[in-house]
Amino acid sequence: MSEAPSADESPKVPTPPPAAQRVFGDRLPDAVRYADLLAEVGVRRGLIGPREVPRLWERHLLNCAVLSEVVPEGVTVCDVGSGAGLPGIPLALVRPDLRISLLEPLLRRTTFLQEVVELIGLDDQVTVVRGRAEEVLSTFTPVHVVTARAVAPLDRLAGWGIPLLRPYGEMLALKGDTAEDELRAARSALGKLGAVSSSVLRVGADVVDPPSTVVRVEVGESPGGVRFAAKRAKAARRGTRSGRGHR
Repeated sequence: MSEAPSADESPKVPTPPPAAQRVFGDRLPDAVRYADLLAEVGVRRGLIGPREVPRLWERHLLNCAVLSEVVPEGVTVCDVGSGAGLPGIPLALVRPDLRISLLEPLLRRTTFLQEVVELIGLDDQVTVVRGRAEEVLSTFTPVHVVTARAVAPLDRLAGWGIPLLRPYGEMLALKGDTAEDELRAARSALGKLGAVSSSVLRVGADVVDPPSTVVRVEVGESPGGVRFAAKRAKAARRGTRSGRGHR
């Protein structure tokens, strides 16, 4: 492994743009602290590339925070493949009404996420869960909303995220220029997973340029399809018999 850059060599985090004050409000100091952690610890541990540091605000923090425009009030959220906490942590900072789980399989990432949650005071709102979506399915309490950013193509992402949803929940995936093409290619797979509606949204038009692109997938009564619903019910019965409940 290459040696980590020294403090003098570390890229400097730019000053927050004016839009950051509007978006984060009185949590802006915490957003600044998070940006500093990404630029320092995140780069040193290989969670984010040093070239991303100069554009942390526009490309990462604000790009993710504007997802809040389409998240319903007071719901539970699971950020699948959270990585360095994007979009889950910016979303938590701008939406204290949400309860968010950061789901990530790699130990070095969950260690970083737990440090961030504690350092910026999100302990009561955000939970870090180590594991893959398919591994936690039997013990994870289903959520209203699943979020994801730069995790996988939409059809594969849906196979991981949709089974974690409650009935009539929704998956919100931050995507780039390929969003429309990915959605067209994934429609058949989405239908098999219980999706009843899907669309491409643009959010944050007055905050980031270009606006963030979000693929919204809404599900019906059986998120993940009948097979996943049966599997979850079987796991719940097994947990009840052994005295174990959902988290």
